[in-house]
Amino acid sequence: MIDLYRLVGPWLRRLDPETAHNLTVAALERGLVPPVARLDEPMLRQRLWGLDFPNPIGLAAGFDKDARAYRAVLRLGFGFTEIGTVTPLPQAGNPRPRLFRLMEDEAVINRMGFNNSGLEAAARRLEGRDRMAGVVGANVGKNKDQQDAAADYVAGVRRLAPLSDYLVINVSSPNTPGLRQLQMREPLMALIDAAKTARDGLVLQPVPPLLLKVAPDLTPDERADVAEVALAAGIDGLVVGNTTLSRPDRLTGPQRTEAGGLSGRPLLPLANIVLADMYRLTRGRLPIVGVGGIASGADAYAKIRAGASLVQLYTALIFQGPGLVLSIARDLVARLKADGFASIQGAVGADHGNI
Repeated sequence: MIDLYRLVGPWLRRLDPETAHNLTVAALERGLVPPVARLDEPMLRQRLWGLDFPNPIGLAAGFDKDARAYRAVLRLGFGFTEIGTVTPLPQAGNPRPRLFRLMEDEAVINRMGFNNSGLEAAARRLEGRDRMAGVVGANVGKNKDQQDAAADYVAGVRRLAPLSDYLVINVSSPNTPGLRQLQMREPLMALIDAAKTARDGLVLQPVPPLLLKVAPDLTPDERADVAEVALAAGIDGLVVGNTTLSRPDRLTGPQRTEAGGLSGRPLLPLANIVLADMYRLTRGRLPIVGVGGIASGADAYAKIRAGASLVQLYTALIFQGPGLVLSIARDLVARLKADGFASIQGAVGADHGNI
């Protein structure tokens, strides 16, 4: 698989980024991408929210928006995957071009705008899936023109809760006007309450945990508000975070001034600061999925020590290919052993001491 990507990867990167992405998803959906052996290492296993994760490495939302490739993704060594963001109605998203590679920076800027085929298309693909094949989460959002945001999140929760292992309320994309305002205290409390009520009204067994995905651009005061609301509202976990509207000075790619959210290596320092802060503010009481800038085992381990129980990546796969997953898993094992940890759980939040 690694050798195959060395051949195919340079060709894909010569294509328009969105075309390359669509071809990759189609190849996975059709079974054209050979599987990668998952590292079977007890040190990497965790049980969170009643779910068994064979390793803490997941594929972030945004890659498999319409639940077309999740089966194949789980065969690439990931411990879990997340489909979406899915909105109730299909929508085209923002005008193209809307996806830009910064090759020199190993980064991407996107302003996709929640382009997806809608709830029903994703639900049909999730129905009847083999839950023993791996953990699949569903990330839900609102349509661009919907004024009643809670109604869209409720619709997403009701439709996908019976079909997914966990749910993510995404209020952190920078590419849907007004979406990030839902992270403010009052609207966030109301939104979480509505989503939880919708989920609990389904009387599911098991009950899928409900996670909240927040932006890395939150101010310290906003982080404190989100943490307080998350604990008070009884959310089950956090995903920290998403792409950033900020632009580090060290960016060199000629398309660095494009509008949209930045992901990839340059995001790592900011993402880790916010992750560590959210872990501290929630006093380690909520499992956190750490996202943003992971391109190596060292990056993933830094997030775990900062407070992440699980991690997700996406952008680095564009530059390094799916062999990165196995590389990260092996490196995590080596780092855990070197630091004297018997398992991933022991390393979570280790940089904070006893909080």
